Amino acid sequence: MDIPARQAHTSRVFLWLFLTLNFFYILTSSGRVRLIDEVLPVFQTESIVQRGSTAVPQAVEARLFYGKFDRRGQPQAPYPPGPAIAAAPWYLAGRHVLLKLPGIPAGAQNLVTDFAIVLSNATFSALAVALAFVILARLGLAARDALRAALVIAFATPIFCHSAWYYSEPLTTALLLGAACALFTAADVERLPLGRIVVAGACLGATLWMRPTQALAVAVFMIAVALSGREDRWRVAALAAAVVALFGGAYLWRNSAMFGDPFDFGYPELAENGKRLNSFDTPLLTGLYGLLLSPGKSAFLFAPPLVLALAGLPKLWRENRGLAAAIMLTPLAYLLFYAKYTQYEGGYGFGPRYLVPGIVLLCLALGPAMRGASAGRKKILLALFTAGVLINAIGMATSPLEDQATGRYYDAHWNYRLDYNPLAGQGRLLLHYLTSPDPAPIGRGFDRWFVYLSKGGVATGTLAILAALTAAGAAFSAVRLRRALHGGDSRPPRNA
Repeated sequence: MDIPARQAHTSRVFLWLFLTLNFFYILTSSGRVRLIDEVLPVFQTESIVQRGSTAVPQAVEARLFYGKFDRRGQPQAPYPPGPAIAAAPWYLAGRHVLLKLPGIPAGAQNLVTDFAIVLSNATFSALAVALAFVILARLGLAARDALRAALVIAFATPIFCHSAWYYSEPLTTALLLGAACALFTAADVERLPLGRIVVAGACLGATLWMRPTQALAVAVFMIAVALSGREDRWRVAALAAAVVALFGGAYLWRNSAMFGDPFDFGYPELAENGKRLNSFDTPLLTGLYGLLLSPGKSAFLFAPPLVLALAGLPKLWRENRGLAAAIMLTPLAYLLFYAKYTQYEGGYGFGPRYLVPGIVLLCLALGPAMRGASAGRKKILLALFTAGVLINAIGMATSPLEDQATGRYYDAHWNYRLDYNPLAGQGRLLLHYLTSPDPAPIGRGFDRWFVYLSKGGVATGTLAILAALTAAGAAFSAVRLRRALHGGDSRPPRNA
């Protein structure tokens, strides 16, 4: 099979993998928002679509405001508007499609539009995994092996859980993988095409509009380009950095216009409980223990395949130094930065939220780790995959907040408890709801959208049709994925 045919084959598998996962993640989504970090971006999306503004007067009215008033006296959330802008199409679909369906009472309309917005993360998570497949295929893995590794990422890492909630991590992950694909999978091209560089720069620049601390990843990616060994590496780094600077400059200009200071991101000095959240008071060893070894936030516990991914890094370094540097140094930068951060646990949530993009990047090393793997190593991967799926299943079955808002997660001073064990706590909740004859009230119990919306008053028939259509889409896409996988050469050359 020639190069264009191989590329077409990879593209077909990418498309059907993306659609399969998108439909599946929709089925497993919570479809609801619970925390300020989710509620305020929903309000931002609503304001952007309806008023062309990022101000969130809805949050003030609902007594849920966290942020600052800008120079015009408008309440602004401290979160960049990138996720809210990206979710606008889903909000419009909720208002103009879902709300037109029968069986949706007036009192449930906000629940339905929230559901539509949350589904954006099903799409962004699916896109991230599909891009991981493309990168793995271009590293020289057989399409079947690249797909297996991508599915490990899809279901045995925190991207699975985050596909069900409304945080910025899935979109950030997809953008970083898009940049990695553009920058580091064309080793056979002497001069990287300008279009690839612009795409990479735009992806990296857009991450700054997800969370300003993604400047860490941007810096790492520029270092990785310099380490890649490409003859045109300085040209690539300079052009990509120029594109990133446009995005970063626009964000700083927005801050200046709103708050009078380009480096005022809108965070209040104190949270509602009087605690300083945006400082770096955590002892480094405490943060490292929490993010690496604690039962509530350990990256290795919540993403078991990382163990094998680390084993693949030396081989990847020999084969593709630029990509290896990017996927190794980005999570390391996150780890060292957030280990000192006061709220290193990421607020209420399941697992190491801030490390999710880095975890997915690092899991790309599973490809080299499993190329030509022995039967024993394959069994280890299967065991790690199974553990990851079970951990995600426990975290998604019930709302993490239901277990955490009990005093077990934070102490009286709002410090994260290092002995908090979500698998035990949410495991007990799951067992309770499986065995209790009493129905759980709205917001509790089985944490799926069709259960939540049913309790909110949406007609059972409407929900059944939506679920059936989504399941049919997942099944049809899975069949086409299988056909696409079998329709091409199973062993493309490296970096094709």
